[in-house]
Amino acid sequence: MTFAFMVVLGLIVLIPVLAIVIDSPLSEALARRIGNGDSGTNQSARIDALEQEVQYLTQTVEGIREETAFVRALVEGDEALPALPGGEARRPAGNNGER
Repeated sequence: MTFAFMVVLGLIVLIPVLAIVIDSPLSEALARRIGNGDSGTNQSARIDALEQEVQYLTQTVEGIREETAFVRALVEGDEALPALPGGEARRPAGNNGER
C-alpha cells in the first residue's frame, strides 16, 4: 500500500468520525463554555439565584416542620397544647333531655 492510499483511507474514516464528535452535545457544551467571555458575571447571577432558591426552600421546610409538629401534638394528645376552658354543662332552654 502506498502512502497516498493510506492518507485517502484515513480521510475517509476520519471525516465521519470528526463529524459525529463535533456534532455531539459534549462538544456543543464545550464550545459554549469556551466562547462565553462573561462567565464570571453569569456565574454570580446563577449563584444569587441559587441562594434565593435555598432561602425559599429553607423557609418552606421550616413551615412544614412546624405544621408536622403541630399535627403530631394533636394526634398524640400532647399536654403542651392549651386545654379548652372548663364550664358548666348547659342544656338549651326547653330541653329536658327527652326526645
